[in-house]
Amino acid sequence: MGVTIAEELLLLAYSEDDGKQLIGSAQLDPALGGAILAELAVNDRIQLTDKKLSVTDPTPLGDDELDAALARMAADGKERRPAWWVQKLYSTKLRRRLLTRLADAGVLAEERGKVLGIFPTTRWPEADGSVEAEVRERVSSALAGADPDARTAVLIAIAHAAKLDRKAFPEASKERVKEIAEGAWAADAVAKTIAAINSAAMIAVTSAAIGAAASSG
Repeated sequence: MGVTIAEELLLLAYSEDDGKQLIGSAQLDPALGGAILAELAVNDRIQLTDKKLSVTDPTPLGDDELDAALARMAADGKERRPAWWVQKLYSTKLRRRLLTRLADAGVLAEERGKVLGIFPTTRWPEADGSVEAEVRERVSSALAGADPDARTAVLIAIAHAAKLDRKAFPEASKERVKEIAEGAWAADAVAKTIAAINSAAMIAVTSAAIGAAASSG
């Protein structure tokens, strides 16, 4: 398959020029976990409500990250909330794997350096801007009033949960972003899926932010 929703989120979350993160890891990493769920839901592998995630089709999609998550859910066999799975799926390692995958595909460049000549740092500027340009075109069209497809809608919902929408699309209407994130424009089944993903991502991002604040304090 092509670029996943999680990878699209990453392209929006890193500055195309200098490759720096636009939001903190405590916001971005849980959002990536939400994006994994979103991809599985959009591809009819799982069904979501606010209170329950169920696997409806365990057939692999041909993507290592998605298939590993789907197999894990299918093997678990317990009724769990989507937010529980988001918290189990996300990690710094997931972000790194996805960034490396985008670099291997020639979409991003990996630039390593040191801050103050001591602390190692890695930036991820764009190598091929056409992929992000297509994502931005879809999102901008939806934010301007066009009905989004399910992939674009969940991407906007997850970006909103992570507070990335204000960084990546500063001119966008807050009311329009909220409308899309809540699925107000969509048919009932799609609306419920988008709202459930938005809610799960919000819970995970909030939890991660609280944890980060507690550990730094």
